[in-house]
Amino acid sequence: MLSIVIPAYNEQENIPAAANEIAAVVSALTAEYELIFVDDGSRDGSWQTITQLSQDDPHIRGLRFSRNFGKESAIFAGLKNAAGDCVAVMDCDLQHPPALLKQMYELWQGGAEVVEAVKASRGKESLIYKLFAKTFYRIMRKSSGIDLDRTSDYKLLDRKVVDALNDLPERLTFFRALSGWVGFKSERVEFDVAERHAGQSKWSFSKLFKYAISSITGFTDFPMHIITWSGVLFFIFSLILGVQTLVNFCMGNAADGFSTVIILVLLTGSILMLGVGIIGYYLSKIYEEIKCRPRYIISQKTGTDTHRKDV
Repeated sequence: MLSIVIPAYNEQENIPAAANEIAAVVSALTAEYELIFVDDGSRDGSWQTITQLSQDDPHIRGLRFSRNFGKESAIFAGLKNAAGDCVAVMDCDLQHPPALLKQMYELWQGGAEVVEAVKASRGKESLIYKLFAKTFYRIMRKSSGIDLDRTSDYKLLDRKVVDALNDLPERLTFFRALSGWVGFKSERVEFDVAERHAGQSKWSFSKLFKYAISSITGFTDFPMHIITWSGVLFFIFSLILGVQTLVNFCMGNAADGFSTVIILVLLTGSILMLGVGIIGYYLSKIYEEIKCRPRYIISQKTGTDTHRKDV
């Protein structure tokens, strides 16, 4: 059985088209499949649309969150409730081409346990966004050893990989990296990012920035090392400035030094505040983890689930 997990947030216009196109591809691969739409607390008619589709098509199921918990939570809710021997995750806006599922499914049948769809091109993106994405991927690669360049959330996972991800106890997750971190035999296929079927992206630059910071701090301790290296650089700078001051004093050319003192105070204060901020951010993440609150709360379900018990 093949399960397709499709997170949706205010995607009322895209859900019917996604259901039709994905079902057309998947039904040609296997008669046993399910489309799981996860409504991430949408404020439009997304849930009503999912409910209607599930009533018309027994292959369609829906999960509705009690509020907006984020895409990561929606993905893991879908993985937890998926019944398939393999599970694919893809976006609802059809920027992930459904036709690629055929090749991904065949690779899985050939023995691949993780099939990643990587971007041959990123579609229409601003220069700032592309630079931001490259910087983020470079930091993740250098700090964690996992290469996320050109990767996406469009993946097909074997049941053993899904079970491994579901067994992870952490609350703050980063699916794109964790699916590589767990290991297993993987294959890659390329795709060109398509235009959105309808509507606009729900990801603003500020949301992407927060998501990137959360992902970096949740997956690597790289920001903590910034404090150490800042301290080392400042120590070297202080030594150089100290030697210069002593030389000037011995030569009788000592300056008043008021500007130097101000600069040193400001620089020291900035580094200290940066360090405290980074440590505080990690402490906040630890605080969120140790509370052990659930990643999401499902308020409603729709569609027939005869393969698994409710989770």
